[in-house]
Amino acid sequence: MSTPRWSATLDAAQIAQVRRLVKAATAVDGVGPLNEAALLALGRQGRHLLLRGADDALLGYAQLEPGAEDAPGSAQLVVAPDVRRRGHGTALLEAARVAGAEHAWAFGDLPGARALARASGGRPERTLLVLGRSLHEPLPEVPLPGGFAVRAFRPGADDDAWLEVNARAFAHHPEQGRMSHADLTERERADWFDPAGFLVAEASPRAAGGIAGYHWTKSHGLDERGELIGEVYVLGVDPTYGGRGLGRALLIAGLDHLARSGHDRVVLYVEAAEQRVVALYTSCGFVEIGRDVMYAWT
Repeated sequence: MSTPRWSATLDAAQIAQVRRLVKAATAVDGVGPLNEAALLALGRQGRHLLLRGADDALLGYAQLEPGAEDAPGSAQLVVAPDVRRRGHGTALLEAARVAGAEHAWAFGDLPGARALARASGGRPERTLLVLGRSLHEPLPEVPLPGGFAVRAFRPGADDDAWLEVNARAFAHHPEQGRMSHADLTERERADWFDPAGFLVAEASPRAAGGIAGYHWTKSHGLDERGELIGEVYVLGVDPTYGGRGLGRALLIAGLDHLARSGHDRVVLYVEAAEQRVVALYTSCGFVEIGRDVMYAWT
């Protein structure tokens, strides 16, 4: 069996190969093997692991994301569907662990990924629930609390203020709370970005406090059934304004925007441990449709 080889960068041809591999795995598994952050990182300098066959075909890929402030890193990996159960996943995982990965994601927590993680001594450490609901069903009526006004996000003008609020709202979150100006700009340049679907709540008058919360929605386009899928991409409230019902009002406002713009269904990702937040979503008609699990070797 071939030995996985690390690369600091991927050229255009290699990126295209990885994307084809991801597309093939997604078609078979029904869930993508890499998350949005990993896909965006394909074009950046980092830790990329390529596993090739005798004919130089790409059999597998893994990416190592360093932890914050020298904390242990996490890995994401994918093996081509037609060469699975031949030890390639084990080779990629072992190489990633030797390089410092003490965590690995299993998106969809599929049986094969679960078996691979546990066979190497991994244990579930963190679970993201995937929730969804139809947008053809009536939405709850939730008025905006007094003292707030909602408008569309203004790229450039609102960037710094939003990053500050996002950092406070997700100070406990290992990924979202670390979003940088470069991360935000990269997403603003994405094909799916629509400022009209990025709702910002301000304390009124504006001088009283600026951005108090936000609901950033995302459109995924048509799925295999021809339904237009939207996402609660990020929903956050500055802790200063917590407990006033602003989060629920922003959630419904964003869902209403998606429904009015023709979306059929909406999905979101939420930490299973955040029971209060999960309760908010389920009270608004969301149900579990999947889950992603991070396995740990510590």
